[in-house]
Amino acid sequence: METIKTAMFETLMESAVPNEAGGFTFTLEGKSYQIMDTLEISKIAQDHGYIIIY
Repeated sequence: METIKTAMFETLMESAVPNEAGGFTFTLEGKSYQIMDTLEISKIAQDHGYIIIY
C-alpha cells in the first residue's frame, strides 16, 4: 500500500525561518534547505512526495 502525503502550503510556509543570508531556512522531514524565495517550498515538498494543498 502506498502512502499519500499531503501538506497545506500555509503550514509549510511556517517552517521557513529567515536566515542571515537574507533568505530562509526551510526544514522538511529533518532535512534543511537554504532558499531565497518561499515559492521554492512547493518544489521541495513535491520532491519529498507531497501533494500540496493551496
